[in-house]
Amino acid sequence: MSGTRFESPLIDAEEETTSAPEAAAVRRRLRAHPALLLAGIVLAALNMRAALAGVSPLLGEIGAHFHLTATASSLVTTIPLIFMGLGSIAAPKLAHRWGTEAVLCGALMLLCGGIVLRIAPPVVALFAGCAVVGTAIALLNVLMPGLIKRDFPDRAAGMTALYSTAMILGATVSAATAVPLESALGAWQGSLVSWSLLAAVAALVWIPQTVLSRRGRSAARSGGPGESRHGNTPAQAAGSGPRLSRSPLAWQVTLFMGSQSLIAYVTIAWMPTILTDHGMAKGEAGLVFAFSTLVQMAGSFVVPMLAGRMRRQRLLGVTVSSLMACGVAGLLVAPVAGAWLWAALLGIGQGGALGLALTMMVLRSGDAHTAARLSGMSQTGGYLLAAVGPLALGAVHQATGGWTVPLLVLLGVCAGLALLGVGAGRDRRIGDTA
Repeated sequence: MSGTRFESPLIDAEEETTSAPEAAAVRRRLRAHPALLLAGIVLAALNMRAALAGVSPLLGEIGAHFHLTATASSLVTTIPLIFMGLGSIAAPKLAHRWGTEAVLCGALMLLCGGIVLRIAPPVVALFAGCAVVGTAIALLNVLMPGLIKRDFPDRAAGMTALYSTAMILGATVSAATAVPLESALGAWQGSLVSWSLLAAVAALVWIPQTVLSRRGRSAARSGGPGESRHGNTPAQAAGSGPRLSRSPLAWQVTLFMGSQSLIAYVTIAWMPTILTDHGMAKGEAGLVFAFSTLVQMAGSFVVPMLAGRMRRQRLLGVTVSSLMACGVAGLLVAPVAGAWLWAALLGIGQGGALGLALTMMVLRSGDAHTAARLSGMSQTGGYLLAAVGPLALGAVHQATGGWTVPLLVLLGVCAGLALLGVGAGRDRRIGDTA
């Protein structure tokens, strides 16, 4: 977030397990080409949300093309979330085996293939492509922040700001251009597949960095014994530290992460459809959704900064939940008339809730190892919980024939999120005695 200790729990744990000679050799080789490394980071970040955000404004056309019900259409956004959760488990093991740069390059190639697969004629290809896209994004999600902290330890704040801004920018541009690209290219397939070009360019930029990284690792290993950059030290053996599954605080952080993700991805999946079903033009609905994505930057920057300076984050948890609840209530009572206001409230609340969830993973942990384990538990469980949201609300919409009941359900989730924020925001650390 800000480049402070509250940036990412996964980063600090990785840093502790780094083989210093090997990491130094890799950094020397990569920093000899700083423009290439910077371009790779920005291009990878641009890809991390674009393939998902560009689907939402076109969900109606996709469903109509394949004759899908509302419930089945929601699988287009649900399946990537499931595989984002599952892929988060595999990312550290793959990086341990092949190196961060190689896995990032492979993830971008995988993302390119998944985007193309989604437009293949059979409907099974659409869903298979969604699974591939989700897996690729999971690898980027987990590994990119660690690479930034490793290669820019003295400029982590600036690089993190650049990385975060590029990620949100990619989602915003994708959502805003989805409908214009559909019109320009003649079909929704052209709009979706166009983002494979950005993933392909990013993968090409990462190929030379992967080669440099492999040479650096080989040189470091030939100079003497040393563990892999992502290897484990005895202090981080499996099972060490407090039992997270028995910690109510760990579950509160995990459920807070999952609940805010559920609200965010329900918005991604259904917000444009809600607006168009109430009479808004499809192009304008896409712009409103893009605006909501853009203003997330305000919440994701300010809230973690405040959280890091407070002993308790209960008020912040209630505040971001209330902002989202107001946005959902607005969609319920005046979806078109106040659409831009509701989009702003939802965007600021969602950005703040995500930033707060990531920050609390560190604040509620007593050491870097516990923080890494809590992050893994929260992100895996959180994405799997979030996957339920679009599918469940799509089913409720189909059963009731309208959006009133689904939005009331979403208001209930906002209320639960506020309660979880009160619990997870306590001045406690996992493993502390009551």
